[in-house]
Amino acid sequence: MRETVRRRSSKRLFGLPLVDIAYGPDRERGGRHGVAHGIIAIGDRAEGVIALGGKARGIIALGGNARGVIALGGSAMGIIALGGVALGLIALGGAAVGGIAVGGAAAGIVASGKRSASLLEIGDGRN
Repeated sequence: MRETVRRRSSKRLFGLPLVDIAYGPDRERGGRHGVAHGIIAIGDRAEGVIALGGKARGIIALGGNARGVIALGGSAMGIIALGGVALGLIALGGAAVGGIAVGGAAAGIVASGKRSASLLEIGDGRN
């Protein structure tokens, strides 16, 4: 059985704990994953201004599945997205889709990569 970690700072900002950490099963609520909510949230699922976790949602999100203004992860979606699969206004990744997309496979208004499709051409046209 996975270890359970729960830590929450007593300091609060805008009604949220400054730091909330939640890993492992939530035995009290019968949940399979720890859910962290805070200004800085770290957990299996994390939601906060800065979120770090398997599923991260925040202004700055870092994790396997990241969603945020700035998202970094295996699967990233945001205004600026960096990841294996990236979707965003500016997207950089193995597979990138966005306004400006850069990656192994890229599609966007402006795109650059080994395989790319774009409305505007960059480079010598030998994509």
